[in-house]
Amino acid sequence: MASKTKMKEKTGEKNLIGYCGLYCGDCYGYKGKIPDLARDLRKELKQAKLDERAGKMSTNSFFAAFKYYPQCYELLGTMVKLRCKKACRGDGGPPLCKIRECCREKGLEGCWQCADFETCKTMDFLKNFHEEDAHLKNLRILKKTGVESFLGGKRYW
Repeated sequence: MASKTKMKEKTGEKNLIGYCGLYCGDCYGYKGKIPDLARDLRKELKQAKLDERAGKMSTNSFFAAFKYYPQCYELLGTMVKLRCKKACRGDGGPPLCKIRECCREKGLEGCWQCADFETCKTMDFLKNFHEEDAHLKNLRILKKTGVESFLGGKRYW
């Protein structure tokens, strides 16, 4: 019985490996803590009616930053939208992900199985959201050592 549970956990972990090599289980959107905190803070701010007070407060030099309250509240709303309830393989993340589409069209488990992943322009947008070349570092690990080793080792985000 215990071995079936461990097997199921490992399968679940494998399903969190995105086609691009990023691991959904490491993602703040998938974990949900940041979206939850942003949602809760928006709720508290609304209950405190801070939106009504922010303009007046900003006239005091100590509270001058409150002039940015509307932008802050809007940003928190955007952070709530970071929630990703499904991993990449379950169609989570960007709805029209070109990387996912490409791998599925080619019948690949992930980009690490593609000979062109090192120079693929489809993945360039990831550089704006993750540490430099995190996806490429992960793809190299996946290609060299395999899925099991990747799951148990260092991953980049």
